[in-house]
Amino acid sequence: MANLVKGFFKLTTLLCLILALSGCALMGLAVVPAAVSGGAAGVDYTLTNNAYKTISSPVAVVEAALNKALKKMDIKETKRKAEEGKVSVTAVTGNLDIHISLEKVTPTVTNIEVNAKKGIFLKDKSMATEIIVQTEKNLEVKK
Repeated sequence: MANLVKGFFKLTTLLCLILALSGCALMGLAVVPAAVSGGAAGVDYTLTNNAYKTISSPVAVVEAALNKALKKMDIKETKRKAEEGKVSVTAVTGNLDIHISLEKVTPTVTNIEVNAKKGIFLKDKSMATEIIVQTEKNLEVKK
């Protein structure tokens, strides 16, 4: 009986490791429902706790609203990389490393994804959400 339990434990552990290390796209894209209220409605999270949302505005317009939000929140942009239909921004606060990705879905729709990290393992979901909320508020002002 003890050998059966040990064998089952080893098999379960091996299967978990294979799944975790396989780079399974489904795992990274799975969404954890977010309990949100007010301005954060519609912000979802990946399994790795990155906040993301799809916004009905072109990448350039969302980027301008994002830059305004970062300045308002006193977050310092340290790096920006632009490619065809995609913009990546790296920023910092006193204790957070923030990675923001804007990706064109269509000419008038953009995905925004924010990853706010404290060290290696900890994430600040509220900061990531607030960056998206403030970006959206800046878009509403333009309308």
